[in-house]
Amino acid sequence: MARYFFHLRDHHDRLLDPDGVEIGDKSAIPGVALSEARALIAAEAREGVIDLGQAIEVEDERGAVVHRLPFAEAVRVVSPGSRQK
Repeated sequence: MARYFFHLRDHHDRLLDPDGVEIGDKSAIPGVALSEARALIAAEAREGVIDLGQAIEVEDERGAVVHRLPFAEAVRVVSPGSRQK
């Protein structure tokens, strides 16, 4: 198993994940990043402000970014009067 670090990037800074997560199948990384992003968005929603300009950056143990998920791609925002599909 390899360890991957799910860092939070905002407009100016990066909050580092010091522990990381062991993942056996690299193809699971996008799903884990999506779950993490949605959990953070949900926490922000409880506080009343959601910043869709943030992103999850996933690094491997060597420090190489292997996946990036902008928060804006983690959810679909439906405005009043718009049609859902």
